[in-house]
Amino acid sequence: MTTRPRPTVPGTVPPTVPVTVLATGGTIACTTGADGTRTPTRTVADLLQDAALPATAVRDARDVLHLDSSTMTLGDLDSLLAEIAAAATQGPVVLTHGTDSMEETAMAVDRLIGGPVVLTGAQRPADDAAPDGPGNLRDALTAAGEVTAPVIVMGRARVPAYGARKVHTVADRAFDNPLPDAAPAPLTTTPPPLAGLRVDIVAAYQGGDATLVDAAVDAGAAGIVVAAFGSGNVGVLSPGVERALDRGIPVVICTRVPGGPVDLVYGGPGGGARLARRGVRSGGLLSPAQARMELLCELAVTRRDCPAGPRG
Repeated sequence: MTTRPRPTVPGTVPPTVPVTVLATGGTIACTTGADGTRTPTRTVADLLQDAALPATAVRDARDVLHLDSSTMTLGDLDSLLAEIAAAATQGPVVLTHGTDSMEETAMAVDRLIGGPVVLTGAQRPADDAAPDGPGNLRDALTAAGEVTAPVIVMGRARVPAYGARKVHTVADRAFDNPLPDAAPAPLTTTPPPLAGLRVDIVAAYQGGDATLVDAAVDAGAAGIVVAAFGSGNVGVLSPGVERALDRGIPVVICTRVPGGPVDLVYGGPGGGARLARRGVRSGGLLSPAQARMELLCELAVTRRDCPAGPRG
């Protein structure tokens, strides 16, 4: 498997190659209304002005979306990926994005485009007394001239996109990555559409049953991710998982535990070892959200290249 090295720590100089900046909303673009709620109101031009970036650092800047990233659909993501892929043919890209679903977009960018694409955002709104967005955007432009694979830049840290997860709701350093030193090469550099494919995440918990697994299958899921117990046990979800596998639906096992990998070694009807023999895939150290997006990307590539492949 071809792998890529992890990025170095942030530098402090503007990029030597002009960067395209694409904006999608998120907290970095939010201001606080009279009712105390935050909504994205700042444009990409506003963000660049707030960050006091030199004019020579930016080739092009435009607003692609203007939303809270928790509301982003696969159709929105398809539009965004098309914009990123087109801009990437001209050089590095910086993407401002809400942190809620940033790890999912980061995985899609990594799997379907690759190259020097930097995602950034903010934990505090633009009208905060001490906003973190301008500094993050400056660091992102610096990173764009230095990295060779997609990364998230937040709180003075560069986090590889593949394996990234949000680890804190308010801290400046919102993201971390538990993976080892390398990530797989992209699946493609011409992203196929994700819309129309369905991959669901089902959680394992005490007192649950296989109802939600079966419901996902009945709803047309082309794949399922299980947020499992411990190192990969699904407990009473097992009958539903096995029924999904019998229908040719890929199932990825992740863990609901914040630290540590999936290790499918336990026996018994809900144990990971039994399901591994049936063909489930380990999500390793990926979060359930990133494992879902990786599976979606794989299914989308298969659907494009082998139209008789996954249902969707």
